[in-house]
Amino acid sequence: MARMKFSRLPAHIGVIPDGNRRWAQKRGLPKEAGYEVGVECGFRLYEVCLELGIKEMTFYGFTMDNTKRPPVQKKAFKKACVDAVKILSNRDASLLVIGNPASPNFPRELLPYTKRVTFGRDLIRINFLVNYDWKWDLSHAVGAEGNFVESIASAEIPRVDLLVRWGGRRRLSGFLPVQSVYADMYVLDELWPDFEPEQFYRALKWYETQDVTLGG
Repeated sequence: MARMKFSRLPAHIGVIPDGNRRWAQKRGLPKEAGYEVGVECGFRLYEVCLELGIKEMTFYGFTMDNTKRPPVQKKAFKKACVDAVKILSNRDASLLVIGNPASPNFPRELLPYTKRVTFGRDLIRINFLVNYDWKWDLSHAVGAEGNFVESIASAEIPRVDLLVRWGGRRRLSGFLPVQSVYADMYVLDELWPDFEPEQFYRALKWYETQDVTLGG
């Protein structure tokens, strides 16, 4: 599909890439097989956002709740997150990994990225939620002096303009609750490993029609 033009684009897009396990099951594959395919999809979306000039993206990797899944699945989605960062290190972006680094479920390979790291020409800011938990995020502000929002663990991440969720589920699943408070949310029924740019374009065309008032 040819590149589309839009009259208004969100500055910061949140992405919930859901449906990896369902995609694998529909093909008679082990549930964990969908995660590796999902990494490739993430970089196809990255390329689309670079072409459009999107300034910032936040990807949902996995949550602390997800680590309750069977060990083989846990190993697979942790590996997918590490692989994604390795690939990104050869691209043009700045990366921040947000999640509980004190937990044994946090991949040790990603510890250097808990502070923002720039790769290449720094064409887009990417935030990656890895072993993330909204309660862990907000707990950093408990007892802190000053502004609550500036004290949470994800304080460096700005407000989300558009949140796009694949896989048909109509819920936030704890995705950056502070930054998403005024986000427009678009849900795609397609499963994440079936990603095509046209799906993302549909979300952007819908976003063009939304009245952004931020409560005003």
